[in-house]
Amino acid sequence: MGLYCGQIDGDVGPLTVAAIRLAQRRAHVPVTGIADLRTRLSLGPLGRPLFGERTLEKGDFGLDVSVLQFLLTKRGLYHGAIDGYLGPQTGAALRRYQRRMRLLSDGVAGPRTRAALVLQNGVPVRSRPAVVRTTNVYVVREGDTLTAIGKRYGISVRKLASANKIDPARPIIIGAKLKVPAGAPRATRSALAATPTTVRATLDAWSSRLGVSPRLVRALAWMESGFQPNIVSDAGAKGVLQTLPVTREFVEDVLVGKRLPTTLDGDVQVGVLYLKHLLGQFNGDEHLALAAWYQGEAAVRRDGVYEVSKPFVANVLALEQRM
Repeated sequence: MGLYCGQIDGDVGPLTVAAIRLAQRRAHVPVTGIADLRTRLSLGPLGRPLFGERTLEKGDFGLDVSVLQFLLTKRGLYHGAIDGYLGPQTGAALRRYQRRMRLLSDGVAGPRTRAALVLQNGVPVRSRPAVVRTTNVYVVREGDTLTAIGKRYGISVRKLASANKIDPARPIIIGAKLKVPAGAPRATRSALAATPTTVRATLDAWSSRLGVSPRLVRALAWMESGFQPNIVSDAGAKGVLQTLPVTREFVEDVLVGKRLPTTLDGDVQVGVLYLKHLLGQFNGDEHLALAAWYQGEAAVRRDGVYEVSKPFVANVLALEQRM
């Protein structure tokens, strides 16, 4: 953001506090000099999550990736930008660290790698309680399709096919037992009842109410979920517009100041509000707003549009012309 030009040393000194205050003034949140939850939410995807809240893998963005990069820099293994993006250079440094610590060198910062980093550096972590997960088994019935089963459990066809090592383009056999990936939630009654017509009507209602192009909203929703309201991505993105929990928190805490219902209507409202926010931040430029949707607002301002974001943006804009 260009607000701090001192050393990235892990210490909250006067320069850091001054920079936090400037960021808070810019974001119109209480000026405290403390990087509290509301301040971090105002920073967008790079303000969360805290280190230790998730396993970090290739392509992840966030504050926890920045912490990982900082710790690897301290060990003399990483010499790139602390930009919150787990790209090839960060992944290579992470694998070097894992080899040094005699851990599995997979470039994934899971529990064992994080534990080693924490013990070596004394960094505070925010861990989530362990969840016991079981694998569901679904017996295929007459008329079933992978798409319908995926909608029932809120997972993608690709993930369901991969878990069972089957070709999603081929018919499934009645009576076959399919493994449903661990942790996949059952669809809610309201989500199961939603039809593409219902979803489209909800998208149009909120886009019209909030002053966002209905064609753009429809295109984005189709690209993200195919108008399926109960899809849950591997990263935890949910709903028709596949918004992350951190995005919902930002919309609720910063944009509207209240909790929104976890229904089809509420999920669409969250997504359209966030898209409207991004369009406002980039003066109505749909290309930049969609890039920010995909890679994060701060990343677009700092680095421009990433190569990995360009196909997504192009596809949504092409769909917009046909929606």
